[in-house]
Formats: sequence, structure tokens, C-alpha cells
Amino acid sequence: MAIKTIIIDDERLARVELRKLLGEFSTIEVVDEATNASEALEKIETLQPELIFLDIQMPGKSGFDLLADLDSSPTVIFTTAYHEYAIKAFEFNALDYLTKPIDPRRLADAIQKIQGLDGRRSAAVTLPPLGALGEQDQVFVKDGERCWFVKLSEIRLFESVGNYARVFFGPNKPLILKSLNALEERLDSRIFFRTNRKHIVNLRMIDKVEPYFNGGLLLELKGGEKIEVSRRQTLRFKEMMSL
Repeated sequence: MAIKTIIIDDERLARVELRKLLGEFSTIEVVDEATNASEALEKIETLQPELIFLDIQMPGKSGFDLLADLDSSPTVIFTTAYHEYAIKAFEFNALDYLTKPIDPRRLADAIQKIQGLDGRRSAAVTLPPLGALGEQDQVFVKDGERCWFVKLSEIRLFESVGNYARVFFGPNKPLILKSLNALEERLDSRIFFRTNRKHIVNLRMIDKVEPYFNGGLLLELKGGEKIEVSRRQTLRFKEMMSL
């Protein structure tokens, strides 16, 4: 099966040229085009492509803004006439960054990277159905000028900060405008556990479990964070983690 692809660019000639270049690759199926972020958001949610070619500078919202509006993203290859966005684009963990006019050889390299992804386009490069997010799903995290694509399996902790949530992965701890309750509804409860009113932990990221005050537990995560499990949640935790 070919990889479902959407081209997102406000310049008609750029879309025409890229579609023509992609016609050389039997593994790519261009299912639609979009001229701005709002149109692209609707088409991505409807068509659920596995790959998008995304321009950065567009009228209204930028390509970066579009990604911020997605709960989870397809694989992204940025296309732009501006070199200065390259570092920021790779902070997103984009698959590739192509400057216009697009060099066919560079495009071929990018397509080869897609074909080299583990498996036949795993959940990490597709949009999950609304509701469930699995540990291999890739989510977009934006905090000010910094942006990342992160697999949920790499996130060890969500911490409530008012109407925001702090996301812990690697050395990073960005804030996102999501409540912990909203996150809990989307996360796989077999992997992510609500330990108390303020925290959701990745069960696979627990290094140590110790008895704690008032019948609760204290979890130490791989990043060194120590998180209390409330007495009520301790009962659920023990049930989940026992045979």
C-alpha cells in the first residue's frame, strides 16, 4: 500500500511542482492538498494521512502553528524557501527539511527515510482515532519557541500546573495548555496511571516503589522524580501491577 500524503503549501506552483516530483515514487499517494493551516487541519483530521509535506510560512497560521493544533501528527517533511527555520524544524523531530526549489535527489533521500521507518508505518506516524492514544503515538509539544514531536512512550510524567500540564521527557519539562483530566481521557490507562490529583506517570518509567506515609506509595521514576501515590490510588496500583 502507498503512503497517504497531503501537500500543504499556499503557493499553487509549489504544490504543482511537488506533486509532479512525488509522481515518480510509487510508494507515495498524494490524496489531497491544502493552501493554509485551517484547511490542512480539517483535511488531516478527515483523511488521516501518514505523511504531510508542510510549508512553514503561510497566510494566517504557520506550519508550526498547525502542528500545535494537532493532538498527534503524521510524519512531517518541511518544505520552505527559508533556511533559518532548519534548526527549529528539527527540534520538532521532523523527518526531513527540504528547501525550495526542491532538489529531486534530496526528495529521494527523504522518501528513502520514510521507507526505512520501523515497520510498515506504525502508529507513531499515523493519527490515532479520537479518544485513545497508544504509547507509540507521536504527539506535538510546543512551549514558547521550542517544539518537539514526542512518542508517548518517551514521556515519563505529566504534572498539573493550574490549567496547564508539565510534560517530562528526557531533560525537557515544557508546559502545555491541557488539563490533567483532559490528558487522562486520551491516554492508555494500561500505561499511564493517575497517581494523585497532580500527577500521571508512565508505568514503564518507574524505577523504584516504596511504602509511604498514610498507607500510600512513593514512586521513583527513571528521571529521578519522586511521586506520591495517594492511599486510594495505591489500591488500584497494586491491583494493576500484581499477577
